[in-house]
Amino acid sequence: MIHSTEYQYQVFNIKAVIEITALSRSTIYELINPKSDYYDSSFPKPLHLTQNRIGWISQEIYDWLELKIAQRAE
Repeated sequence: MIHSTEYQYQVFNIKAVIEITALSRSTIYELINPKSDYYDSSFPKPLHLTQNRIGWISQEIYDWLELKIAQRAE
């Protein structure tokens, strides 16, 4: 197994993403659905962990929030 000393990846489940972003489950799924009117290409893509389980890389969620904060200042 390869260990990364630069990053310690953490995977968030949907409940954690809901709590951190203050978005609803349905909104998150709309943001990642390219066919949705609410699709946001800047929102982190989920990581398919198993056939029935997805997660999000924690740093990507935090980076997306930073982007939203930066856009607020514009």
